[in-house]
Amino acid sequence: MDIVLVTTIIASLFLVIGMAEPLAARLRLPYSVILAVLGVLIGAGATFFLRTELTDALNPVAEAILGLPIRSNVFLYVFLPTLLFQATLGMNLRRMLDDWVPILVLAVVAVVVATLSVGYALSWTSTLPLAACLLIGAIVSTTDPSAVVSIFRSISAPRRLARIIEGESLLNDAAAIALFGLFMGFVMLGVPDPSLRDALAQFPMLILGGVLTGWLAARVAVWVMALFSRHELAQISISVSLPYLAYIGAEQSIGASGVIAVVAAGLTLNLAGPGRLPPQAWANLREVWDLLAHWAGALIFILAALLIPRLLEEVRVEDFVLIGVVILAAIAARAVILFVLLPALTLLRLSPQVERPYRAAILWGGLRGAVTLALALAVTESFRVPVEVKRVVGILATGFTLFTLIVQGTTLRAVIARLGLDRLSPIDEALSRQVVAVALQTVREDVARTTDNYDLTRKIVRSEAKRFGDRLDQAVKMAEASADILDRDRITLGLIALAGFERDTILARVRERTISARMADQLLSDAERLIENARSGGRSGYQRAARRSIAYGRAFRAAVVLNSRLDVSWPLARMTADRFEALLAQRLILRDLGAFIDGRIRRIHGRRVAELLHELLSRRIEAVETALEGLRLQYPGYAEKLERRFIRRTALRLEEREYTAMREDGLIGAEVFTALMQGLTLRRTAAEERPRLDIALQRSELFRQFPLFADLDDAGLRRLGRALKTRYVNAGETIIHKDSAAKSVFFIASGAVELESAGQTWRLGRGEMFGQMAILMNKARRAEVRAIAPSTLLVLDEERFRRLLSRSTALQDAVRASAEKRGIAPDALFSDDSRSRAT
Repeated sequence: MDIVLVTTIIASLFLVIGMAEPLAARLRLPYSVILAVLGVLIGAGATFFLRTELTDALNPVAEAILGLPIRSNVFLYVFLPTLLFQATLGMNLRRMLDDWVPILVLAVVAVVVATLSVGYALSWTSTLPLAACLLIGAIVSTTDPSAVVSIFRSISAPRRLARIIEGESLLNDAAAIALFGLFMGFVMLGVPDPSLRDALAQFPMLILGGVLTGWLAARVAVWVMALFSRHELAQISISVSLPYLAYIGAEQSIGASGVIAVVAAGLTLNLAGPGRLPPQAWANLREVWDLLAHWAGALIFILAALLIPRLLEEVRVEDFVLIGVVILAAIAARAVILFVLLPALTLLRLSPQVERPYRAAILWGGLRGAVTLALALAVTESFRVPVEVKRVVGILATGFTLFTLIVQGTTLRAVIARLGLDRLSPIDEALSRQVVAVALQTVREDVARTTDNYDLTRKIVRSEAKRFGDRLDQAVKMAEASADILDRDRITLGLIALAGFERDTILARVRERTISARMADQLLSDAERLIENARSGGRSGYQRAARRSIAYGRAFRAAVVLNSRLDVSWPLARMTADRFEALLAQRLILRDLGAFIDGRIRRIHGRRVAELLHELLSRRIEAVETALEGLRLQYPGYAEKLERRFIRRTALRLEEREYTAMREDGLIGAEVFTALMQGLTLRRTAAEERPRLDIALQRSELFRQFPLFADLDDAGLRRLGRALKTRYVNAGETIIHKDSAAKSVFFIASGAVELESAGQTWRLGRGEMFGQMAILMNKARRAEVRAIAPSTLLVLDEERFRRLLSRSTALQDAVRASAEKRGIAPDALFSDDSRSRAT
């Protein structure tokens, strides 16, 4: 085939891709539907001109189009890894982990249910063997969420809902292709009726082998990319090679799922990349992958659609009946997932509540696309698959894909409108009217000031001012008509706006490079959680999300267990350093929010709402300061290093701004500017390096600062360090329950606790202890103790506490003072019997 002609055709396809997006926007149709229709038209047109006797002038072009080397391997080995890898890089994994149960269950269970539903429905209504029917079920169980997600975003649907759909679709594709490989093997081996046990027995190896291969490949890639920190193009080039090497390695080397390997590699790079690569390099890498995925997704749709006329050449009347069976079975399977399984998960509190209209939209938006066509093409190309099976697979998969694209895709927006999902809620509608009124008032003031600077005709100015004034009066009347928004709703809307501005501020700080990309991911996840919780739970939901942003998570607790029981300290050191940096960045961001409340929210929602938001913001700042102060007391030297690092990065940002301004003003030339920026880049690389946290060293320093251990020598401190266990508790967590056995004494390293006994309440802070009374009086605990702030506690068992008490005068004085404070006679604690036990 002539290379010039092939190049022309490929360039023309890119031209079609460029025209398809604005055409889809103009026709208000999903982008994938437009691509598929254009591909079918191109393929049908090429077939027509090749066979018609009207003209032979276009025969070379038609032959080139139909003769393009489009094989299933092109889709599976070139385009599919690109799409999957970019999808994993674009995910907010921290937010995905909040919903990992519904995502995983919906993805895996949905694939199995759809495969079995379609497979057994076909086996009952056709003469195909069960293995072939299950193969068709696996092929059509993949979904393309792009259409429904894009529409959900355009109508401001809950982000959590779109996130669940995206995550489910990604894992859905992986699981479906893994099942496809299983049943394809059964068909090629001539196994007519495979047992589900045989299929599921091979499934774990496909999954686990793919996960291990992808994780290992990504870890090696991240290590190599970190070595080339000053060579951004080299890093991007390595990232391009990663999904293909992972895919081929899993498929060809160990017989695992290449799709799973690509997903695992992408997720690993998503987690590790921001912390190991420079922020700008990571941002550029993701932009490159966005472009590659856009091209790959468009090409896979067009090229697969070119094959549709060929796949439907041998269609028969009875095949339309089987296509109807596939459509009904697939829709029924998805309906079971959405209207039975998903509500059950919601009742079990494993999934967020998804309203019925949204579930109906998801059901109708379950489009199939290029992946389904690519898998069908792989079957039709295999010489080991029976001819009749190849024909039926191609026709059913293609027919079902066309139904979802042409019927469901073109009517999806109308269905969403019918469900009322494209309309603002009454609260948002009333808010929009007030926002318009406030905005127009501001515009009028600005216009009045700026028109004085122009030499304009007074008549024109007067007429335009009257026209604008009429619009303003109308907006004010509409706003006054909807002024009956409840204060509770105004608070909710104000909190959503405040959290949205917090997210924007984080992005601005990342662009300024005062916050690292790794910390930005965590802070952005917290901000999005604030938005979603405020939208669903109002003030209480916002406060829950705020507390969670500074709480000790499960991973942190697991790291504590590894450090205390197995002496593996690096996970705890890393997470503690992350917590330090996140709290510093969060404090920086929160202090910028007060001006937004006064400047914007007060004008829209009024003084009362603004004052309440100020109060909630003050509580958040106080909580962050408390958590940060606790870490600073626990690791004093490390806090100073981090603050110095922040100052250096800020200074470098200001230095870069000055160089850029001088270059734009023509004070320095391009050569000088380049030299200055190279030096700045070297200093910035050094400043980006986070100081190492030595937990053991910092722990000994903490003991030295503890007032109760002031009279211990170095040997005693070392013994105490080996005996004390560290426990981290979140605000609201109960530490000691009433009537529990007295086995330990707790020393507060940071934070604060509240002790309640006999109707009285005491608050204890850093340097104080609790739990000693019950041990010394040999009684069950009468007090309940709970944390009122994220706290770090040092725990000492009874035997070691008694030994320490017998040697430490400072500790004895502290015990006496604590007893007197609670109205207990100190002599009751230091009786002869207690002293004999202590010795």
